[in-house]
Amino acid sequence: MAEAVYTPTTTPNPGKSFCLIPSDLLDRNRFILKVVEVALSFIAFVLEETVDSCFTCSPLYFFEFVSCTAFLFTLLLLVLLSTKLHEKIHIEAWPTVDLIYTGVIAVLLFISSCVFAADRGPLVQATVAVVFGFLATGAFFIDVGLMVKSKGLPFLNKDKKQEHTNGIPTPAEEERLKDNETV
Repeated sequence: MAEAVYTPTTTPNPGKSFCLIPSDLLDRNRFILKVVEVALSFIAFVLEETVDSCFTCSPLYFFEFVSCTAFLFTLLLLVLLSTKLHEKIHIEAWPTVDLIYTGVIAVLLFISSCVFAADRGPLVQATVAVVFGFLATGAFFIDVGLMVKSKGLPFLNKDKKQEHTNGIPTPAEEERLKDNETV
C-alpha cells in the first residue's frame, strides 16, 4: 500500500544527457569507429615520437604531422558530434564536414605511411609506427565507406537540401501542394 503512494513522480529526461549517441550525425557503430581512429592515430603518433634517429627526416616529420593532426582533429570532431557542442558552432552541413575531413585524413595518412615505410630504416619503433599508421588509415577508409553506404554523399543529395524562400513556396513546393489537394 505504501509503495503505491510513494511511486516516482518524475520520468527520466533523455534530452539532458551529455552524450548524444546515437544521433543523426553519429550512430553507435561510427562512434566506436571514431574512437578507434583516435586511438590508432594517437598510438602511431606516440610510436613515431620514440624514433630517435632517421636517415632522412622529412618522411618522419610528415608522418608526425599527419598522425598528430589525425589524432587531434578526429578527437575534436568526435567530441563535437557526440555532444551538443556542434549546435553552438552553427554549421548545418556536419555530414559533409565529417565526410570530407575523414576522407582527406585517410588519404594523407595513407600517403604519409607509405612514404615513412619506404624510408624508415631498420628501427623497430619506426616499423611499428608505420603499422599503426596503416591501421589508422584502414579505420578512416572504413569510416568513409560506412558514411557513404548509410547516407550517400551529402553534398550530392540535392533532394535533401532545403531552399531558403522566406515563406514563399517554390514552384516545386506549389506542385506538391496541388498534387496533395487533388488526392
